[in-house]
Amino acid sequence: MPIFNLFFTGDYLNEAGQPVRDVGLDRLRATGYIKAEFLRDQMPSPGDGGYWDRLYSLEITPEHVAEANGIVICRPWVKASAFANGAKDLVVLARAGVGYDKIDLAACTENDVLVFNAPDTLTHSTASAAFTLMLMLAKKAPQHQQLVRTGRWDRQSEVVGDDLIGKTLGIVGLGRTGAELARLVTPFHMRVLAYSPSADPVLAEAIGVKLVSDLDTLLRSSDFVSLHCRLEERTRGMLGERELKLLQPTAYLVNVGRGELIQEETLVRALREHWFAGAGLDVFEVEPLPVSSPLLALDNVILTPHWLASTHRASRACTDVIVDNVVRVARGLTPGNVLNGEVLGRPGFRAKLGRFNGNQREH
Repeated sequence: MPIFNLFFTGDYLNEAGQPVRDVGLDRLRATGYIKAEFLRDQMPSPGDGGYWDRLYSLEITPEHVAEANGIVICRPWVKASAFANGAKDLVVLARAGVGYDKIDLAACTENDVLVFNAPDTLTHSTASAAFTLMLMLAKKAPQHQQLVRTGRWDRQSEVVGDDLIGKTLGIVGLGRTGAELARLVTPFHMRVLAYSPSADPVLAEAIGVKLVSDLDTLLRSSDFVSLHCRLEERTRGMLGERELKLLQPTAYLVNVGRGELIQEETLVRALREHWFAGAGLDVFEVEPLPVSSPLLALDNVILTPHWLASTHRASRACTDVIVDNVVRVARGLTPGNVLNGEVLGRPGFRAKLGRFNGNQREH
């Protein structure tokens, strides 16, 4: 019975070397043919405060690749350099989440490594994170909290929020999370616009969304703009000075997608000079956000640590998808949610996957 060596990236571990959440180890090991461990050289060490500054710059190395048949990726990068010594035994990379902009798919394919993700597991939690930021901004929740914390109840009348009813929501990217956000605001009777070149007009109409043909129209027309598009070359830095100045002075900007969608230096200036009312950000150009970031000094922005969409329910759902699909690969079968489908026809990949066909008889 061939053993399938699976590793989870070390950022799943705490300083004591224990997983910070259930990743399905018991189910994986119960198969009898999956040996599951962690890349412990990537875990935090006691007293190493700098680890958290390096967290989002961790990388998969050639040494990691050489040890594994499969690797489950949380935050680390997978660059072409990871395959400097080839990938003779590595069959699969599992992205425990939706975004895969930190994984070089072309390099994976060239080295006969399949990549899959868990695309539906974070749909609701990501959309509801955006919705949460919208509500907090509209109700001016941070300002209200500050009044209580400083004992300034005498200033109540100076902080007056608003309701979402009758406002216009502009969604950039009407994919899974964008469509879910549109569903969530239905009871609030918002007018919903979307700029999403690849969206299906029929489906958009069915969920009450009006598609607009250009981003400028959406920015000018919306009271809330929420970013849900994928990070790629055409969307990197898509909101710069020209675009941010199109927002209404009373508008709010929400980003739970990727920080690089917005030119952050310009965003800081826009918020400082009040080009629009404020922003809710769960993602940033550089993560973790440096404590020296000028964003931290602004009172018209809500900041969360790229973790607002991480819920217990979403984590369980993601674990189920990862475990089910890793087990399939460890049995010599193709998983779901393949991101680089062209690898499936490559002889090198078929040969590597085929080594585990014998595990089907043990299942």
